[in-house]
Amino acid sequence: MIRCICVFYLAAGLAAFAQTELSEAEQEHLRTALGHATNAPQDITRALEQHLEKFPMSPKRDEIERALAKAAIEMKDDRRTVLYGERVLAKQPDDVQLLDHVCRVLVRAGDKESAVRALKYARLYEQAIAGVTVEKDASGAEKAKRRDTLDNSLGRALLLQAQAQAALGNLEDAVALTKRAYDVFPGAPPASERARWLVKLGRLDEASQAYADAFTVPDPKTTDTDRATYRRRLGEVYTKWKGSEAGLGDLVLQAYDRNLAKVTERMLALKQFDPNLGLTNPMEFTISGVNGGRLSLSSLAGKVVVMDFWATWCGPCRLQQPLYEEVKKKFAGRDDLVFLAIDTDEERDIVKPFLDAQKWKTSAYFDDGLGQALRISSIPTTLIVDKRGNISGRMNGFDPEQFVSMLSDRIEEALQ
Repeated sequence: MIRCICVFYLAAGLAAFAQTELSEAEQEHLRTALGHATNAPQDITRALEQHLEKFPMSPKRDEIERALAKAAIEMKDDRRTVLYGERVLAKQPDDVQLLDHVCRVLVRAGDKESAVRALKYARLYEQAIAGVTVEKDASGAEKAKRRDTLDNSLGRALLLQAQAQAALGNLEDAVALTKRAYDVFPGAPPASERARWLVKLGRLDEASQAYADAFTVPDPKTTDTDRATYRRRLGEVYTKWKGSEAGLGDLVLQAYDRNLAKVTERMLALKQFDPNLGLTNPMEFTISGVNGGRLSLSSLAGKVVVMDFWATWCGPCRLQQPLYEEVKKKFAGRDDLVFLAIDTDEERDIVKPFLDAQKWKTSAYFDDGLGQALRISSIPTTLIVDKRGNISGRMNGFDPEQFVSMLSDRIEEALQ
C-alpha cells in the first residue's frame, strides 16, 4: 500500500514538474534522481530531499514538501511527518489531515516544547473543523456521514488539546477539554484520559464515573482487551475511593444507561439528515421526492413495488422509459401495485430540469442509500418486491423487444 501511494506521488510529481516552471537543469536533476531510486518509499523520499538541497529555491518546493509530508505519514515516519508537516502548515494552516497527524506525533513526544507546538496545532485543528460546513445539495446519507466525520474530528482536536495541556501540567484544563471532547463525540478515549487525570488530581469519585463511561459507552473501536483494562482500573479506583467494590454495579448500570441515552440522542440528531441511518431492511427506508416530500417504503407494505433505478446520463434508461409507461397502462387501476422511479444521480439539482425537459410524468425519488442497501451495481436495473417485502425479481439492463412482456410476467407472479 505504501509503495503504491509513493509511486503515485512520483508520477503526479513528474507530470507537474515537466512544465516550463522548472529550469532544464532542475528537470534533468529531478528525473535523474528519481530514475536512480527504487520504488521503495524511503528511496523516493531521499531523492526528493536531495533535490531540494540542490535546488532550495525550486518553484515546486511547496508541492514537493507536501508530497514528502504525506509520504512520511504513510511510512509512519514521525520525524519527517513533523518536519515537512510544519513547513506545509506554515503556508496552509487549515490542512486538517496534516494538523491531525502532526499533533499526534508531537503529543507522543512527551516533552514540554513539543506539547506547546501540539497545543498550537490542535487549536488550529479545532478552528479548521469549525469552519467546515455540510454541503446543502448532498444526499441525506452523505450529510449524515459528513456530520459524523466532522464531529469525530472535532472530538479528536479537543482530545489532542487536552493531552497537550496535560503534558504541560495543566490537568484542570485537560479534564475540561476531555469533557468537551466526550460530549461532541462520545467514545472510550476521552473518557479514559479524563479518568486518568482525575486520579492524579485526587478526585476519585469523578474518576470512577469516567472509567465507568469508558467501560460502558458504545464504541465500535473499543476492543475486549480495552474494556478489560477499563474494568480493572475502574475497580482499582473505586475500591480506593470506597474501600471495596460494594455499589460498583449500580455505578456501572447508571453509566450504561447514561451513555446509551447519549449515543441514542446523537443517532437521532444524525437521522435528521439521514432517516435511514442504522436501518438494515431496505423496505423500511424513507426516500425523498425530486419535487419534495418523503416516502416511507413501509407505507407500501402489502403491495407489489416495482423499482426502476436510473440516472439522467443513462442512455438506455431513456429508451426504457416509454416501455415502463406501457407496463403501467397494462396494470392501470390496481391499488396493490406501485411503480417507483429511483434516481441515482450524484448531482441532485440536475434531475428536476431533466424530468421537465423530457416531459416525463413519473413521480421520481432520490436513491438516499436504497441502491446500496439493495446491491444495485448497474443501471438500468428493475426490482420487483412482492407483497411480503421480498425481492421476487431483478432485471439488470433491458431487452427492448422483450422488456414489456418480461416485466409484466414478473409483476403478475408477484401479484399472485
